[in-house]
Amino acid sequence: MTVIKPVSDLRHYNAVLEDVRPGSPVRLTVNGRGKYTIRDISEDIEFARTKAMLELMIELGRGKRSGERDGYLDIGDVRELFTAGDE
Repeated sequence: MTVIKPVSDLRHYNAVLEDVRPGSPVRLTVNGRGKYTIRDISEDIEFARTKAMLELMIELGRGKRSGERDGYLDIGDVRELFTAGDE
């Protein structure tokens, strides 16, 4: 469950941090509007991994569509691209 508090409560940050648990972030508001989130570090790590995986899936999808649209390279062409600067 998300806890919502005004950012001014950070004057007593220990009390705010006591409410932070896995699955229960604290959302801070400024002038009644959501501005910041404090969450458990384990969730932050999982968020970063999920974001990286999503970005990879998007790039793989783009590559697949490009290959379907423009044709795929054969292995010889790929090797040539990677070894062209070695000569």
